[in-house]
Amino acid sequence: MAYVNNIKMFVRVYDLGSMSAAARDQRTSPAVASSRIAELEKHLGVRLFNRTTRALKPTENGRLFYDGARNILDTIEEAEARVIQSTDSPRGTVFVAAPLGVGRRFIAPHVPAFKDMYPQINIRLRMSDRVIDVTGEGLDVAFHLGPLADSDLKVRAIAECQRVLCAAPSYIARRGTPKDGAALIADSHDCLNLRFPGAKEFRWPLMTPEGPQRFDITGPLESDDGDVLTEWALAGRGIVLKPAFEVAQYLASGALVAVATETPPVPTQLACLYPSRRFKDTKVRLFVDFMVTRCREELATSLAQLPR
Repeated sequence: MAYVNNIKMFVRVYDLGSMSAAARDQRTSPAVASSRIAELEKHLGVRLFNRTTRALKPTENGRLFYDGARNILDTIEEAEARVIQSTDSPRGTVFVAAPLGVGRRFIAPHVPAFKDMYPQINIRLRMSDRVIDVTGEGLDVAFHLGPLADSDLKVRAIAECQRVLCAAPSYIARRGTPKDGAALIADSHDCLNLRFPGAKEFRWPLMTPEGPQRFDITGPLESDDGDVLTEWALAGRGIVLKPAFEVAQYLASGALVAVATETPPVPTQLACLYPSRRFKDTKVRLFVDFMVTRCREELATSLAQLPR
């Protein structure tokens, strides 16, 4: 088992490019991670990584060993999944990621019910609005809100999500109501921006009479937490672009008001992503089926609050 753990640590170090990141991923210390790599290198008689004070890069031998090591772990996981499927009680751990808004509203509230149904399945939920590397971070499932990049991941569509530009009445009283995307730019409206590592631009995709167009917006405030942007909008600090389900209650109460309604935001997609080999695992399939159903139910409930 020690050799398998050493291989697993090697694969995580290779994927994440960092000894400390791999140690956190495997819930151990950097010293233990380094020791496991050293044991593996001693066993193989080669160096797997070149280490400097600034970087850790795989050697040519490390690159050669990676594919075989990855296949070994995949084979073990598939064998374990087949054994677990033969029992009446699926067990193990599912590693899940979700955007903050989706995670807080749709996923986290239903994890206890899933755990009650399958007491031997553990859930590790990470929530962040940053871009997630599903394979590199060793995730089983990732919920994604937005355009999908081409990848080898399997996609389970959940729903098309309406989006809205909105602001507090206090902001509108101070700055006026922009009628469309062009007015956002021309009148230099304060747009509240979602910024996270890897974000390249602030462009809001809006539907114009000529079709979808992207508008380069600016603003004095930004955050990597979408719920913080909502709080700032409620405080009258600017205009925010949000999935309608996240602000439905505030639109219904009048705490926020839709703006630029002549060029509404292009809808976005809520989907569930997972490596194809993961879905062969009963515990992953059960979790995905359960949460997709709950997401659709919660989404319908949230949108029912929208003013007609």
